[in-house]
Amino acid sequence: MIDFGFYLTPSSTIDLDKVDRKAVDDLARADSGIRTCIACGSCTASCTAGVFADTSVRQAILSVLNGRNEKARELLSSCMLCGKCMMVCPRGINTRHLILSIQKYFDGQ
Repeated sequence: MIDFGFYLTPSSTIDLDKVDRKAVDDLARADSGIRTCIACGSCTASCTAGVFADTSVRQAILSVLNGRNEKARELLSSCMLCGKCMMVCPRGINTRHLILSIQKYFDGQ
């Protein structure tokens, strides 16, 4: 193994082979936006709540894709559903619907 001068600690490593994809598949049936997102960050950059709280639609989607469902719930808990993120999304994702779908899915568990 080549030493590049850095390493991943066990706490920051995500084994994608062990991630339960059920949540992603269920959410994709409710809203295809979770798979359409390109993680550009436009939504997070336009977020009014992001200045005052740890709110990030982009990070929440990536958290769900990486199996960190509790982190996704935390990131969306302070969302005000103002819709700014929906207006700037280059992929035209209805982020308000996606946020509500994610919250509803994880509140039901």
